[in-house]
Amino acid sequence: MKKLYDWTMSLAASPHAVWALAGISFAESSFFPVPPDVILVPMVLAERQKAWLYAAICTISSVAGGALGYAIGALFYDTIGQWLIGFYGYADKMESLRAFYAQWGALFILVKGFTPIPYKLVTIVSGLLAYNFPLFLFLSLITRGARFFVLAAAIGMQVFAKRGLQARIKTGTDMLSNMTVKNASTGADSNHPVLKNYGE
Repeated sequence: MKKLYDWTMSLAASPHAVWALAGISFAESSFFPVPPDVILVPMVLAERQKAWLYAAICTISSVAGGALGYAIGALFYDTIGQWLIGFYGYADKMESLRAFYAQWGALFILVKGFTPIPYKLVTIVSGLLAYNFPLFLFLSLITRGARFFVLAAAIGMQVFAKRGLQARIKTGTDMLSNMTVKNASTGADSNHPVLKNYGE
């Protein structure tokens, strides 16, 4: 997982970073384990004037990927869906998730879509339980947009002091990845070429 994490972060410094941001955001909503935050953060730090653009790309791509996750839950849950749910450690919680979702479907989408909890869990369960698809897309647009625009705004407005920023990014992205894959060792390398640009 650490190699996958480092590879994802390295895409922020590539000539095709924007396409990579869109691709990672799309894939993370249905199957990919690394959250787009790890590529969004260094991209916004490098070009703060494009913070809103990058947040918009993340949002649109994430919602589009959510549609794929919905399809996995609706059409392929017995194969791909169950495997993904099990991989992320939620197989034994499906019954409680079903019960909660049946009563609080909209709240489930809005809250879980904003937090580091794997958004793919939301999309797959939404498809499995046949949640209203247009409403699912609308709620996803709200919650994913809130997450990425808040993050981009915090960085763009220099909420974090530059001094010590490398360590702060390392800690934040490590926490996101560790929460995404249970028991995964995905710590970022403090000497990573992307992070080194934002050292003290």
